[in-house]
Amino acid sequence: MFDLIVRHCTLPDGRSHQDIGVSNGRITALHPAIAGKAAQEIDAAGHLVSPPFVDAHFHMDSTLSYGQPRVNQSGTLLEGIALWGELKPHLTQDAIVERALRYGDWAVAKGLLAIRSHVDVCDPRLLAVEALLHVKQQLKPYLDLQLVAFPQDGLLRSPGALAQLTRALDMGVDVVGGIPHFERTMADGAESVRILCELAAERGLRVDMHCDETDDPLSRHIETLASHTHRLGLHGRVAGSHLTSMHSMDNYYVSKLLPLIKESGVAAIANPLINITLQGRHDTYPKRRGMTRVPEMLAAGIDVAFGHDCVMDPWYGLGSADMLEVAHMGLHVAQMTSQAAMRQCFEAVTSTPARILGLEGYGLEVGCHADFVLLQAHDPAEAIRLRATRLAVVRRGQVIAHTPPTVATLKLPQRPSSVAWSLSA
Repeated sequence: MFDLIVRHCTLPDGRSHQDIGVSNGRITALHPAIAGKAAQEIDAAGHLVSPPFVDAHFHMDSTLSYGQPRVNQSGTLLEGIALWGELKPHLTQDAIVERALRYGDWAVAKGLLAIRSHVDVCDPRLLAVEALLHVKQQLKPYLDLQLVAFPQDGLLRSPGALAQLTRALDMGVDVVGGIPHFERTMADGAESVRILCELAAERGLRVDMHCDETDDPLSRHIETLASHTHRLGLHGRVAGSHLTSMHSMDNYYVSKLLPLIKESGVAAIANPLINITLQGRHDTYPKRRGMTRVPEMLAAGIDVAFGHDCVMDPWYGLGSADMLEVAHMGLHVAQMTSQAAMRQCFEAVTSTPARILGLEGYGLEVGCHADFVLLQAHDPAEAIRLRATRLAVVRRGQVIAHTPPTVATLKLPQRPSSVAWSLSA
């Protein structure tokens, strides 16, 4: 007797006619035509069942704050940081919690069940840290929220930032963050990377650093991050987010850089929607896309995930917690249009970020948590193309969200049956 059986599933790896049996919140059977009964059965009717979507890079403390204190007119990263700085003194815990919980509802409805959120630690009150630690517990039954201690105004540039970051880790924040390209000098940026990596090594924590989020090809902090990761034995525990300067770097330098990143085990997190919106703002024409070199890193064996980064905040006025929209944009801007590349884009919002976050029990195998999404599509490429409807979202074996199927109809004009179509020279 199972708690749930989902029948006639297609899996992302192409296996079809699969049944998924669930007991006590875990997948306990996975093969065609499971015998036995269940308290609840769902007929997938050949549709795609995927592990949950995972957002490897987000800012939940600022989400849904669009227009406060005003709209970003230049569309630049720096104006967004300035606006957030103006807003911070007026933030309240209740407002942060309310917005974050609302976004959590959006995420669950879209099958987004794990989020790594950076949280600003440059406010001495650590207001946002306290708020998101509360949100993490509130959302725990529905999604996994991993928090990054993020010195938004610069570890060395902002007075007290290091002490506040350390306090945030003591309070239960999971990951060490940084922003070396926002320090006053390149040397300060490199020093901040050293300090933060050593802090993570001492505490046995992961690292996720905003790194080289600029059009400047000489912003090369990813090289320093890879070096300290290798020196400190942090392989597999470090991610560099954005890496947009790589879009503008000299090809010869990149040919040296990619093997160093691979050797260190540093993962890359691109944010397609935001990278192509914020970058290239000082260009006339041709305008740079700004997104990092995703296909080249994948070819080098580097883990690459996609993040949403922002939804309706000082940096980005759109978004809906839909990671298929993120994959859709990443596919286009990186020109990843082969069948294999499209599958990589799907993996960039599912299995790859799950690996980067170190999620336990993630996947569609016996023994994994019974967390998955039934999509109105038949393969990953179709799911991206349609931004497929989430027919059902399952968390620990319980259906926690569902959406009626989208019915697409196309009414063509009728032609008289006596009319014959012909081609003429």
